[in-house]
Amino acid sequence: MTEPYDLITMGRIGVDIYPLQTGVPLAQVETFGKFLGGSATNVAVAAARLGRRCAVISRTGRDPFGDYIHQALGEFGVDDRWVTPVDGLPTPVTFCEIFPPDDFPLYFYRRPKAPDLVIHPEELDHGALRTARIFWITGTGLCEEPSRSATLAALEVRAKAGPTVFDLDWRPMFWGGEGGASGDGGASGAAAMAAARPYYEAALAHATVAVGNLDEAEVATGLREPRSCARALLDMGVELAVIKQGPKGVIAVHRDGRSVEVPPTPVQVVNGLGAGDAFGGSLCHGLLGGLDLEPMMRHANAAGALVASRLACSSAMPTAGEVDAFLAGR
Repeated sequence: MTEPYDLITMGRIGVDIYPLQTGVPLAQVETFGKFLGGSATNVAVAAARLGRRCAVISRTGRDPFGDYIHQALGEFGVDDRWVTPVDGLPTPVTFCEIFPPDDFPLYFYRRPKAPDLVIHPEELDHGALRTARIFWITGTGLCEEPSRSATLAALEVRAKAGPTVFDLDWRPMFWGGEGGASGDGGASGAAAMAAARPYYEAALAHATVAVGNLDEAEVATGLREPRSCARALLDMGVELAVIKQGPKGVIAVHRDGRSVEVPPTPVQVVNGLGAGDAFGGSLCHGLLGGLDLEPMMRHANAAGALVASRLACSSAMPTAGEVDAFLAGR
């Protein structure tokens, strides 16, 4: 029997097609780079770059982009045994525009249905889910069947056997909305939030850690004030609530009464899209290492800042040495 994984993530996978030019509208971009993508996948890559043994549960199309994903996972040292093909559906691709420091529109091509939403409950490896040192799921995995049932089944099998992280990961367009939280999507945004909230609540009952930005926390709690969001998430069942506030830093509140607020790590932003996934991989690394809240959040902030200073997501994930040097100011 193999040793338990340090981290198993479950959810979105695909190929990022990112401009190699910044500050240029997508219609005028002439050169692109191809990168492994998908939030849950990037978190596994980020943790693997920090020396952790990781695997992903997801699905691709049976096509050249699917072949590329397996190749890239192997190069990053992430186990792909639970990344399986789906006939008749294309591997998703995602384009972005890069307008530093804070405008990075995303364009998802996931129709007629993304293969990573065709994960079935009966395909789950119950033993691996129970023994993994950390299990990570995302809000996107709850947006459609059969992925929704598979995600909730995985959480039930896990039964809080160890740290179980719910990445609140709010993508309103996957739920029938257009805008973000806090009402800026109009009626469709509010309807998407209302549709998602019961499933977020169900997942939180099985999670020990919730992590997300303020918009994502609002989807789960209906609140906007950061500490109120954190307390509400604790009341919904988790032990640790982590609220990312972008330029205001991060708040982490534990059920045992510990609480920290850590400022952001200054950096010249190139592409902020992978920063949250780098933060997530570092968070897992800190949980595995038993770090106290403050050094854990500082490490995660630094990992996210490093990726924000680089073009890509997966291939930009820092090593432990890079994070340590960055924190030391070298």
